[in-house]
Amino acid sequence: MSKTGFVWHERYMWHDTMSAAGTYRIKGDLQPGLHIENAETKRRFKNLLDAYDVTPQLQALPFGEASDSDLLQFHTPDYVQKIQALSDAQGGDAGEFTSFGPGSAGIARLAVGGTTAAIKAVATGKVDNAYALTRPPGHHAERDIGRGFCIFNNMGLGVLSAISEGLTDRVAIVDWDVHHGNGTQQVFYDRSDVLTISIHQDMLYPVDMGTLAENGAGKGEGFNLNIPLPPGSGGGAYLAAMQQVVLPALEAYKPSLVVVGCGYDASYFDLMSHMMLVSTHYREMTRMIKQAADQFCDGKLMMNHEGGYCDFYVPICGMAVMEELTGIQTAVRDPYANTEHVPVQALQPHQQDHIDRARQGPLAHLKGRS
Repeated sequence: MSKTGFVWHERYMWHDTMSAAGTYRIKGDLQPGLHIENAETKRRFKNLLDAYDVTPQLQALPFGEASDSDLLQFHTPDYVQKIQALSDAQGGDAGEFTSFGPGSAGIARLAVGGTTAAIKAVATGKVDNAYALTRPPGHHAERDIGRGFCIFNNMGLGVLSAISEGLTDRVAIVDWDVHHGNGTQQVFYDRSDVLTISIHQDMLYPVDMGTLAENGAGKGEGFNLNIPLPPGSGGGAYLAAMQQVVLPALEAYKPSLVVVGCGYDASYFDLMSHMMLVSTHYREMTRMIKQAADQFCDGKLMMNHEGGYCDFYVPICGMAVMEELTGIQTAVRDPYANTEHVPVQALQPHQQDHIDRARQGPLAHLKGRS
């Protein structure tokens, strides 16, 4: 079994995204309800790990809140000050679809701290791999604005810290959250020491971002790959994208550390997308990425929990990932992991066309530059 580090804190569950109708922050015009980005999916995942005795087999990693200097590696001083001031008052909105209540700045800093601790623990060999079950998510957070429920860019800041301290020198970030990892892309867009890859539903969120043409700039030209898949893509398309684009990119780049933006919102049951994955697909993608990490960087793999909004299904998908990451086998079974419940999983010709464009354009450029 792998020695797997684990990041979790009860305070993550106390981040308040306020009353909403779905993601819309109500203004007296609709009946208030629970915001889609709430604690339930991640709490249930942690509860499932506890119930099947997985948690005691993980190595709890120590961490604390990120400091101003940590956040200023990427975010602007004005933005950091704005978030803190709103948090110290009655809360507010970090920018776009990122409402939060009092005290959430400290929780968001704790999310950065947890992700950073996990990345450093893997980079230094304290653990073989790690999973950070953090909240709020981070991959949409840009330099001076929060977007898509994300306040600070957890993965980006963690990788920057590890590089600046000389703990690693060549990082690959693979983001399979169903939404484009625009914030993480922005962090490293002009750098060649971090390869960023995003598999996402084409033109979902942020709209008009995550295209094949966004391939990096300056020294980073060729080191940012986007794989936009059409709505309705299932396991066949995702596994083909991994096999035909992601794994060859990692082989060309040969990272010293792999970080995964592990979102579960491409699942069949998720409210925030139109994709069709089931837990076995997340398991297989984890197996593939773990095998690549074993081949290129002594298994140094860190997985950071991002999106996923189906309270009953995120835990099942998360357990599949955790079993594959750790080598621990549990009695958890996915009742939906067959074609009777979720049909049309085979790779479709129009989906292959999207993958071909990703393979023949940016990937070819990367192979020429790495």
